[in-house]
Amino acid sequence: MPTKISAYAAQSAKSPVAPFSIERREPGPNDVQLDILFCGVCHSDLHTARNEWQNTTYPVVPGHEIVGRVTKVGKDVTKFKVGDLAGVGCLVDSCGTCASCKEGLQQYCEVEFIGTYNSPDKHLGGMTFGGYSKQIVVRQEFVLRIPANLDPAAVAPLLCAGITTYSPLRHWNVGKGMKVGIVGLGGLGHMGVKLAHAFGAHVALFTTSPNKKEDALRLGANEIILSKDQAEMDKHINSFDFILDTVSAPHNPSAYLNLLKRDATMCLVGAPEVDLPVTPFSLVFKRRSFAASLIGGIPETQEMLDFCGKHNIVSDIEMISIQKINEAYERMLKSDVKYRFVIDMASLK
Repeated sequence: MPTKISAYAAQSAKSPVAPFSIERREPGPNDVQLDILFCGVCHSDLHTARNEWQNTTYPVVPGHEIVGRVTKVGKDVTKFKVGDLAGVGCLVDSCGTCASCKEGLQQYCEVEFIGTYNSPDKHLGGMTFGGYSKQIVVRQEFVLRIPANLDPAAVAPLLCAGITTYSPLRHWNVGKGMKVGIVGLGGLGHMGVKLAHAFGAHVALFTTSPNKKEDALRLGANEIILSKDQAEMDKHINSFDFILDTVSAPHNPSAYLNLLKRDATMCLVGAPEVDLPVTPFSLVFKRRSFAASLIGGIPETQEMLDFCGKHNIVSDIEMISIQKINEAYERMLKSDVKYRFVIDMASLK
């Protein structure tokens, strides 16, 4: 029988996220049940709660940066045991049989990946509910091991912000001897700086805010470029091996594309709600590429967590209670957080 648990949900695009009761399935043979300890707050949570992507089914329980303690495992579970610290990111299921799934790229499932929230729930019907809740039940294949040496609260955002920036850095083989740009120093950007630095690249942060220089250097940037200063931008034309664009607000990618070397790539991981202008000539004369990337698959997400464990990398966080979530959304819109909110789920009664 399903179990009723406490959660926080949005009932409409205009309503605040508020207390709500949901059901979780009893763990099946291949399932892992977690009591949720911490849940990161992602910009996707806000987009979905307010139906800004026009795809929300209400009620919606956001949250896909989940760290918890294993409290039950099914009889066929071999990867986890009761008492383990474990994580759940943006995915809880996929078809498992398409070409992408077979390559461990479940985020690009050609049938339909099942998101941790706001996706069809094939077990209980309705839609999946996320981490703004006391508990979650997930197939063991989609549960992740958390490095023991890292602060579990600060690990939570790695399960979205971490893998969203790690995956393109790995895909485009960022490493020593490369000059890499990170556009923006928010929840994604601060992880991009940390990870690119750990990969051994020379890291330049693009920002519109001169006051972010000290933080950027602390996080691992080698230099700061004020993107509003055209003369400063022009100094870097044709010099970057790779640029990671983490900005989710409307902006002009061509300003950065012109800074790429021949055959180099800029990858977008922010998700603006509007179309972005791209000048063809910023691409054609140097055979540059403008790409985009989603999260990573389960194998790559585990690789990222292990890499972060080895290099002692976590997100910079501000802990909040679940009762402060709506306030946190408003602060997030103003970039008033350094650099990721994490909910202490002990505050959910």
